[in-house]
Amino acid sequence: MDNAEQQFLHDLDTKFWKAADKLRANMDAANYKHVVLGLIFLKYVSDAFDARWKELKGLFEDSANPDNIYALSREGFDSEEEYQQAISEELEVKDYYTEKNVFWVPKLARWETLKSNAVLPVGTVIGKDDSGKAITMTSVSKLIDIALDTIENSNPKLKNILNRIGHYQLGNELLISLINVFSDTSFSNPEHNGVKLNLKSKDILGHVYEYFLGQFALAEGKQGGQYYTPKSIVTLIVEMLQPYQGRVYDPAMGSGGFFVSSDRFIEAHADEQHYNAAEQKRNISVYGQESNPTTWRLAAMNMVIRGIDFNFGKQNADTFLNDQHPDLRADFVMANPPFNMKEWWHAKLEEDVRWQYGTPPQGNANFAWMQHMIHHLAPKGSMALLLANGSMSSNTNSEGEIRRAIVEADLVECMVALPGQLFTNTQIPACIWLLTKDKPGGNGKAHRKGEVLFIDARQIGYMKDRVLRDFTREDIAKIADTFHAWQADKAYQDVPGFCFAATLEDIQKNDFVLTPGRYVGAVEQEEDDEPFAEKMTRLTTQLKEQLEESAKLEAQIKANLGGLGYEF
Repeated sequence: MDNAEQQFLHDLDTKFWKAADKLRANMDAANYKHVVLGLIFLKYVSDAFDARWKELKGLFEDSANPDNIYALSREGFDSEEEYQQAISEELEVKDYYTEKNVFWVPKLARWETLKSNAVLPVGTVIGKDDSGKAITMTSVSKLIDIALDTIENSNPKLKNILNRIGHYQLGNELLISLINVFSDTSFSNPEHNGVKLNLKSKDILGHVYEYFLGQFALAEGKQGGQYYTPKSIVTLIVEMLQPYQGRVYDPAMGSGGFFVSSDRFIEAHADEQHYNAAEQKRNISVYGQESNPTTWRLAAMNMVIRGIDFNFGKQNADTFLNDQHPDLRADFVMANPPFNMKEWWHAKLEEDVRWQYGTPPQGNANFAWMQHMIHHLAPKGSMALLLANGSMSSNTNSEGEIRRAIVEADLVECMVALPGQLFTNTQIPACIWLLTKDKPGGNGKAHRKGEVLFIDARQIGYMKDRVLRDFTREDIAKIADTFHAWQADKAYQDVPGFCFAATLEDIQKNDFVLTPGRYVGAVEQEEDDEPFAEKMTRLTTQLKEQLEESAKLEAQIKANLGGLGYEF
């Protein structure tokens, strides 16, 4: 993405968030996200529909091309008016849109219709429902709900996904201003300072959706973490797993960030891997599960906006008690479940087939999540799991025994200790567990049986503001490249203080504690060949000079204050 495109998206983020944030005075972030994200969704499906509508109109009118199966000949029509009327009728045939995976958008739900109807006087008839009953303008929020209803009813894939906003009782003027802000940008033909940009409507709205999810997570604090994992962590995990093709599964998917990042990963590596990104994406299947109904809908909307096909089960459901994908064996499993989750156990989980390495303690679900993911892993699959640091060393209840069993089964491939302050919702230090059933090698991997790579990334990253740390692209590349070099046994070397390839014997000597700091050692210090006596003379001389300068400054400050009449 070039600078003009980045600046366009940054300006768009700022503009939209400023408009949306006006809702903060009327409702909290947990609620107003549904209003804003609902409008973003309506804008996306309407834009996609409009683009296909324009494409079809051109095809219908193109009679000169003998290969154009859509052409509608002017012959047989008495006038241009009749011909255009016939085209208008053809443009309302649903199959023309669904054949290209474009959602059918009824007239009442189209963006321009919504924008026009929003300013009409209350009581104005705006259309008819399926039974022929007149629909009148009552409020803008009602118009938005009608649009969402008609889209959902016309597209089975969206059934029970879209959130209605009428019950929030927002004023018409506030919603009209939001609609106008979203309308005041060309998503189909974006420009920045007169320069046409190579950005598609789907890419722009997908970016805006993701940006808003992050902003809402910040605004909601701890609650926001239930549906949002920081982009840099998601990107790091995806770059390490490299999901080019296969089944991708997230049993605690939140808003679907790992799926979006996997989709973006395929696009980003198209040139170096010499494939067509659109074709390659067809080799990926997405499976997810989420217990929170609101978050489940957010994830589905996120996939729809990005054109990602998905299987999120029949409904939102508890991953442990109502597994929506019991027969799935995924090639890539990745998740950021709630850390140290206490309220998860049920008596029916006793002797569950998933507890292959030991029954998890009832007061902490960390190793329940891990074993659930291992259970769903294909024979040559790989997985990554974000957990609290305690999972690497805790011996509480059965955790130490389970960790030991998993290590002895030679499933652990890599452990990454993360820096603090990466998450919006918790200050608990975190780590990444990377496990695989493919230790013997294959797919470019070396034979790494009996080895585990430890990476200590606690000193990596930068403070993006007062409270949050982030990774740069170079930071992510450093960690991922180290992992891949070790996997392939190419140009890998242990780096004191950063990475170390340990044997299972090394881990056994450390009582199966997997904290990277125990293995990577200390950072090498530069050799200091200055004799001690000379160094002390130099340092004391330097200190004396600094103290003298400090005394001069103190005297000057006192003199200045005295001149103002302040003595101390």
